[in-house]
Amino acid sequence: MKISAVIIARNEEDQIKDCIKTLAFADEVIVIDNGSKDKTAEVAAKMKAKIFSVSGLDFSYLRNVGKEKAGGEWLFYIDTDERVSEELAKEIEKTVKTEKKSVAFDIIRQNYFFGKLWPKKEQLVRLMKKEALLGWQGSVHESPIVTGKIGQLENPLLHYTHSDLTGMVKKTNEWSEIEAQLRFKNNHPRVSWWRIFRVMFSSFWQSYVTDGGWQVGTTGLIESIYQSFSTFITYAKLWEKQNNRMQKC
Repeated sequence: MKISAVIIARNEEDQIKDCIKTLAFADEVIVIDNGSKDKTAEVAAKMKAKIFSVSGLDFSYLRNVGKEKAGGEWLFYIDTDERVSEELAKEIEKTVKTEKKSVAFDIIRQNYFFGKLWPKKEQLVRLMKKEALLGWQGSVHESPIVTGKIGQLENPLLHYTHSDLTGMVKKTNEWSEIEAQLRFKNNHPRVSWWRIFRVMFSSFWQSYVTDGGWQVGTTGLIESIYQSFSTFITYAKLWEKQNNRMQKC
């Protein structure tokens, strides 16, 4: 059984090499380069990945393109700031050779902020048979639609995000523009002062209380405040777009 690893990348020249290094178990690596202005494609090509340049802001569309470009019977989706441990790689190889019942698998994702393990773990469907994947849905927070039983892998996928404040601010400015534009195109309700406070508080509460950020000391507080700030930037940009549209009317 052949495995195709699929990566969606945009301006990730500093991350993509280390990501691809952990994908030695895959028969091919597909990189969907979403308008990178740095050397992401060049670095990935040197790592023997297959590069496809695709524009657009819809992440489900980008992941669906990855499916169409992949030649393997199994698909493994991974982000550039994620790493596959040796244990997970061996489990994936064994699973695709022996599995008879499940057509897709949940994988536990362990998050690290500023190098510290985050209390909250996530369950994400990332390994699936190509024929069982009907497609991805959701413009930003996308999820796969599969037909068949979904199993569970034991070893976690490692997610190293937010390692320094400079990179965090740069990424927030870039991705908040994309999120704001998607919300604007989907006719998001008018942004008012109370909505901004509500979404900022919700983001902080989710990160610091619900996800257990309080357990990580100062790192948890900084990360949770930053989540609130990131939400504020997205909604402020959305407000600006809505305001500009009203002025043109």
